[in-house]
Amino acid sequence: SPSPSSLINLVRVGDPNQAINSSFTPADPIYFRQFCEECKAQDRLVTMYQAGRSTEIIIEAANFALEWVNGLYKKDLTNLNRANNRISTTPFRPQRIYPVEPNHRKDDVNPQPIGRGLELYTPRDIHHTVELLSQRVIELFAEDPTNTRAAVLVRENRQGRWLAEALAPVCKEHKIVLYDVGERDRHSHVPEDILAILQFCDRPHSPDYLKAALQVSVQRQLIPTQDLNALASLPEEFLYPGPLAPPQTESVQKACRLCRNLLRARLELPLYQLISFIALTLHYDQAELATADKLAERVNRQIAGNSSMGAMLAALSEIVSSERFEPVEIGDVEARYTRPGQLTIITMHKAKGLDWDFVFLPFLHENLIPGRFWVPPQRQFLGDFTLSEVARAQIRAALHGEESALPSTTAAWEQAKHLKTAEEYRLLYVAMTRAKRLLWMSAAKMAPFTWSKPDNLQQQAPCPVFPALKQQFPECVMMTTVFK
Repeated sequence: SPSPSSLINLVRVGDPNQAINSSFTPADPIYFRQFCEECKAQDRLVTMYQAGRSTEIIIEAANFALEWVNGLYKKDLTNLNRANNRISTTPFRPQRIYPVEPNHRKDDVNPQPIGRGLELYTPRDIHHTVELLSQRVIELFAEDPTNTRAAVLVRENRQGRWLAEALAPVCKEHKIVLYDVGERDRHSHVPEDILAILQFCDRPHSPDYLKAALQVSVQRQLIPTQDLNALASLPEEFLYPGPLAPPQTESVQKACRLCRNLLRARLELPLYQLISFIALTLHYDQAELATADKLAERVNRQIAGNSSMGAMLAALSEIVSSERFEPVEIGDVEARYTRPGQLTIITMHKAKGLDWDFVFLPFLHENLIPGRFWVPPQRQFLGDFTLSEVARAQIRAALHGEESALPSTTAAWEQAKHLKTAEEYRLLYVAMTRAKRLLWMSAAKMAPFTWSKPDNLQQQAPCPVFPALKQQFPECVMMTTVFK
């Protein structure tokens, strides 16, 4: 109602410049943008153009990237099949984000930068990238190790897996918690924990099994850190010391009591209850307990008709060695990704909607962002295009009546390539705007063509935005010397 006394109804629909297909809905972002344009034509579009999350230099860098990419695309629009003139064919709607105007909430908005706020690196290769990234992580966590929130955003999980292995020794040495989201999603630690404890319960006099069970107990902080090799070297003397054995220290006694309680449970509990008992003994949280219940149900179902410790160990070993066992997620999963005192490795897609004080964007290469279109020979039986992408473009045109006739294969393929590269640039924009106080970006000169073979290094061109950022912000181009 247009009357002055009527309430205004507002619907917050998000930022079309951060709309990517993997978020919220499988619908194409172009329809989101079309909706915004229709609202604008009816004078019903209100834009929130201020953002208080990031320091000003990060906002400037994101604005520049948006405008630069749009300018790049405008030069090449004549070759694109624009089915609907109401939809902009540039990757982004024209938009500039501004810092929040000064107000009483000084501590909440646009924080002060760390260092220059934006740091741009060109390492020699991906190994040099790890050295530079490690050096910066150590510096940042040394200032405030318990409250620092940092994340490394990667384009694909294979990069994250390689990076996690490379950073693990550094993080361990400097007592920095490293959380690889991809690894947690792929694989739960619960089956390994349960298997280690059950193997010890089955063969308590094996030094290897005893040590593995003690390592799990240390990781779960059930017993103090100590020399496990000394305890496991003589299992009988550790578990059941004789009257002539030297007295055990308090930490050794605590470990001994825990192990004897596990062995007692093995004797007194039915087999199907052991996994649940071990999960409680390891002080698992709610999600881990649910994962243990899922594991117990799976194992008990698998060994039905052959209920023995040997069958249970065989089933668990098979799960651990050859299968993915996905954990049960309970509660606020995203809170785990942004915990203070933690360096999180996460994909750009999963990072949407989250933020950290310090964000690292390594491996910004053209073959991934915006990517190159390569059709495998075995799929070229119809032509040099991907059939699914062509069909998708034609279905879009048919459903929405954009043309009287379906676009040709060539036109549909060109449109599909355009939309795919536009999506990749929006994904980079999302990644850049996750940072609050420091945005660290790098594109190594040498990198793998495919991350399935990370040791096969070759010259790789940077993502086209990266050299433009270096030219626009020369004061943020960093030295690439690593100080030992």
